[in-house]
Amino acid sequence: MAYRIHFTPQDLVRTRVADTPMPLLELDFAIRALQDRSQPARLDAWRRRALTQLTDEARMVFSLIPPVGWSPTFLTPPLSRSLEELVEQVHTTPRSVVRSEMADIAERQHIPSWARRLADDAELFAKLSEGVGSLYTSLLGPYWDGITDLFRADRSVRLRHVLGGGVESLLSQANPQWMRWDPPVLEVRMLNGADHDLLLEGQGIILMPSVFHTRTIVENESEPQPIVSYPAGLEHALHSLAVVTPADRFTGAVSALLGATRSAVLTVIAEHPGSSTKELAALAGISPASASEHATVLRNARLIRTSRHRNTALHSVTNLGLALLNSPPQSP
Repeated sequence: MAYRIHFTPQDLVRTRVADTPMPLLELDFAIRALQDRSQPARLDAWRRRALTQLTDEARMVFSLIPPVGWSPTFLTPPLSRSLEELVEQVHTTPRSVVRSEMADIAERQHIPSWARRLADDAELFAKLSEGVGSLYTSLLGPYWDGITDLFRADRSVRLRHVLGGGVESLLSQANPQWMRWDPPVLEVRMLNGADHDLLLEGQGIILMPSVFHTRTIVENESEPQPIVSYPAGLEHALHSLAVVTPADRFTGAVSALLGATRSAVLTVIAEHPGSSTKELAALAGISPASASEHATVLRNARLIRTSRHRNTALHSVTNLGLALLNSPPQSP
């Protein structure tokens, strides 16, 4: 049993890795992860904190997104916009769409009795929309900088796959445990046992790295292209979330980094995300050994994140690093 995605040459040309995370799509994965106890050691701290902050409105959303199964796509539109814009989009979903999606889900799995009234009860639907924002605030908000850092680092690795072997190399290596590239078909093993053939017919797909997701999910109704998610950075475990700390905790380390050469190295990494140590050395005009030393200090201060592609270290700036570069000079 597998979800088979059929590619044409045009589909391969149009396939790409997402530019930025999609907040509400990542929220869908986070809600599922919160309910999935298969990896408690990596998520316990996050789970304990999150469960104490669930509002009644948030629990409404929670009850519509099971750990495995179908959820309403109108709750988690795959768009990269501000939280306010996304919540407003949820709130303004046409009632015909709500009615159709809830009826479809009700045929496949159990839904709460109140959910059957969503399309016709404006007050109830407003509470559900409010719950989306509340869940983002409790599950993702404190970690969003770390999430985008991991996303950026993973994306640099995937672009190396494309440069080294084309899109087919990318499809082969994104998530081998759950995805298998058998040209011209990408087979995705689905936990819910879905057996389906998706003919792309020139659309291509968007590959979406996800910090919370540990498998692969196909969003075949996304516009303008289907989305295939996979875990962000196979070398990064979800416990990375536990060490995401507000930037002001690192002011001492940041101060120690200020200096001409190291600042230049950080600037080069920001301007050339995914650069290797050798490339970094050439761009900064220093030796590879010096570039490696500076990268280690920057990484320890969480100004950059380093991923590996085969035997090559690839460096990407973090949000803390960007904040440092963009901060205005202090008055004397």
